Formats: sequence, structure tokens, C-alpha cells
Amino acid sequence: MKSKTKMGRSSRPSILTRTKIISALAAAVVADGLQLLLGPAGWAFGDQIIDVIVMVLMSWLIGFHWLFLPSFILELFPVADEFPTWTACVIAVMVLRIREQRRMPPGPPEEPPIEI
Repeated sequence: MKSKTKMGRSSRPSILTRTKIISALAAAVVADGLQLLLGPAGWAFGDQIIDVIVMVLMSWLIGFHWLFLPSFILELFPVADEFPTWTACVIAVMVLRIREQRRMPPGPPEEPPIEI
């Protein structure tokens, strides 16, 4: 059985790195661009497939955040997918995560090794 501290740490979002930030922004911009090119009518569930892929990719890259759900639902409406909702959502989540990381206390100090 895991201790509470280990379980709590595993549920925290991962630390944002420059690579994760750039990858998440690039994926969001590409998704919004593709949806803009497909037009307001979409293309035989093409928009929805893009949305599912982006939702999973964002959750993997920067961790799941509740702000992804309204963006995902809003993208299901034909005209609403013309707006850059994924890009705006990713920027908002990154700002919130960076603020969280600045406020997070450092991890517990490591115990010195036991000398025999």
C-alpha cells in the first residue's frame, strides 16, 4: 500500500518544461488551423477526431485540467470551432500551471545516507 505522500505526488501535474510548453502550443495552433481550414461544416467527423486527439495530447503533455472540458464541448458546435479555442485554453492552463509551480513548496528534504 502506498503512503499518502506518494499517492498525492503521483496525482500532481507534471512540471512544465520548455519542450512541453512549445509542443502543447504547437499542437493547439495546428489543431485550430486544421479546423479553420476544414470550414464551419467540418468534414465527416474530422473536427471531432482532431478534438479527441488534441484533448488526449494536451492531457499527456501538460496534464489534465478542467478547462479542457469546456473547450472540448465548445468545439463540438459547428461554428464555434472556427475560434482558436484550443490555443486560448492551452495558454490559460499553462499560465495557471506556472503560477502553481511558483507557489509549490520544494519537495521534502532527502535523508542523509545511513553509514554502517
